[in-house]
Amino acid sequence: MAKISDSAHINSKTLLPAAISGWEMFMHDQGRSPNTIKAFLSDVRLLNQFTAPDQSIGAITTDHLNRFFTWMEKERGIPCSPKTLSRRITSVKSFFRWLHQHGTLAMDPAEKVLQRSAISPIPQALTESEYEAVLLAADRHRREKKPDARPYTLVYLLLTTAIKKSECLGIHINHIDLDAKNGPHLFVRYASPANRYKERKIDLAEDWIEAYKEYLTQYQPVDQVFAWSPRRLEYLLEDISEEAGLTKHLSFDMCRWTCALRDYQSGEEADKIRQKLGVSKIQWRELFIKLRQLNGEIK
Repeated sequence: MAKISDSAHINSKTLLPAAISGWEMFMHDQGRSPNTIKAFLSDVRLLNQFTAPDQSIGAITTDHLNRFFTWMEKERGIPCSPKTLSRRITSVKSFFRWLHQHGTLAMDPAEKVLQRSAISPIPQALTESEYEAVLLAADRHRREKKPDARPYTLVYLLLTTAIKKSECLGIHINHIDLDAKNGPHLFVRYASPANRYKERKIDLAEDWIEAYKEYLTQYQPVDQVFAWSPRRLEYLLEDISEEAGLTKHLSFDMCRWTCALRDYQSGEEADKIRQKLGVSKIQWRELFIKLRQLNGEIK
């Protein structure tokens, strides 16, 4: 088990801000994503606003924490949704669990704080028959007198890679490697350094490659693979949805969830699905619950 940095000199009499700084160092050392660290710190630093300036971490009790969450939810004067409150409780619990596990605190005051669940509505995914209908509708465009591989290339890519709309629009031709030693794959890239932790490599389906090559011949993109506005591509998905006879509204998000669900049902490891989606471990907690709900395992 990793130890608290000696330079931090954290003990039960350490003031809260100094302890939070020590926790930040620990999370960086553990390789946590910048997004996760930022969220955790933002949540726990609110506790510093609530407690006295000279409050030591050893003097914080379960009662203090319960009053803190009541203040945040009802008395702070700033809206705090159930989802946000649930996340902040998770962050505070993680902080005090770290202090307790590493011997700084003899007891964990957050252990008995009741976690409040705030799962947002279950997303929609395509059934097996709807999945097949969508691909058939998209594929028909490739067989017309004037062949058009764009619908199939887009839809099948979304349904097999689970990429988000922004990631799809950000694909450049050099992000797709058809000749890789271990098989064709897509590199999901981000321009901003703050989002680099989301970058990943996703395997491409062999039967997608033929359609993609047709698409390149027909549209001859210079750099950006799908050089249209987000709304134009959304219209394309809506058209395919109607042609497939769906009663659902086919969207980028639905394709993403459909891919994740199919991977889960095929026996793919949960962490590999998380990596494919490009989400942090803390984001995955809620997403995995939704995935299990979609699969009918839990209500």
